[in-house]
Parts: sequence; C-alpha cells; structure tokens
Amino acid sequence: MLYLLAVILPPVAVLFVGKPFQALLNLILTLIGWLPGMIHAILVVNEYKADKRAKRQAEYLAAVRKRA
Repeated sequence: MLYLLAVILPPVAVLFVGKPFQALLNLILTLIGWLPGMIHAILVVNEYKADKRAKRQAEYLAAVRKRA
C-alpha cells in the first residue's frame, strides 16, 4: 500500500512513515521532477519497512532468549 502511494503521491507516502523533514525534501524533489521524488519516496518506505522488520526480529529473539 505504501509503495503504491509512493508512486502516486511521493511526499504523502513519506509523511505516512513519520518523517516530516524527509517529506519536505521529497516535496522539493517531486517539484523538480516526479521521478526523483518517486525514487526517494520508495527508498524511504523501503527503509521504514526494513526497520520495522528488524525491530520485530529483535523482539522475537529477546523473547526466545528470555524463555531459555
């Protein structure tokens, strides 16, 4: 869903992941050219999803180690 939003409305997608200063940069990039804004938004969304994945894995490992 966020990737689709990053393609259609790049600054809004960056705002949805909670990065207001990155969204401002993305707005500038989008005004310069839609393609740079879209690429930047996709990279920001990808980083956000990777961070969420890493946090879930760390919580899982902490729970497993606590049980052992």
